[in-house]
Amino acid sequence: MKKINKSVLILSFTSLFLVSCNKEVTPKPDGFLSLEYPKPEYKINQEADAFSFDKNEISFIEYENKNAFKIQYPDLKATIYINYKPVENNLNKLLKDAQKLTYDHTIKADAISEQVFVNPENKVYGMLYEVEGNAATNVQFYATDSVKNFMVGSLYFYTKPNYDSIYPAANYVKEDIRRIMESIQWK
Repeated sequence: MKKINKSVLILSFTSLFLVSCNKEVTPKPDGFLSLEYPKPEYKINQEADAFSFDKNEISFIEYENKNAFKIQYPDLKATIYINYKPVENNLNKLLKDAQKLTYDHTIKADAISEQVFVNPENKVYGMLYEVEGNAATNVQFYATDSVKNFMVGSLYFYTKPNYDSIYPAANYVKEDIRRIMESIQWK
């Protein structure tokens, strides 16, 4: 076996190192999803017994009974569940139940923000909750006239909760929920 000269070996490794580092390396930028949703087009829905509201045309409604229905978004794999209850000297209980439904998600939620909704002209008062994190629902709300009518709603997706992945779709549907609350007309 031949003996290799140490200086030749060092020179070879140094040359290889210098040649391989000839080009400056830059990291690639983060990739972002480019999700595009259709511009919402709303139409008044008057099928519910106690109220009417604006509904996004890309969704459809499936009624379970006269006081409970689902607004389905098949392309987003999302559903808003809405339940209506008449107020019969039980407004405090209805409010506590709606708040409990939201705050039961604190185990998985990173944060819950509350946005008060007040429309005295149409006698609609309510709360919109945004639930951040990997909770089962990302948006919940309730609306009432404080006298006769109370409705509560929750947004769910047909997928394992992963907040980063569903955030764009949740944000899109959240704007529809705002529109629902803004357009409620009690009958």
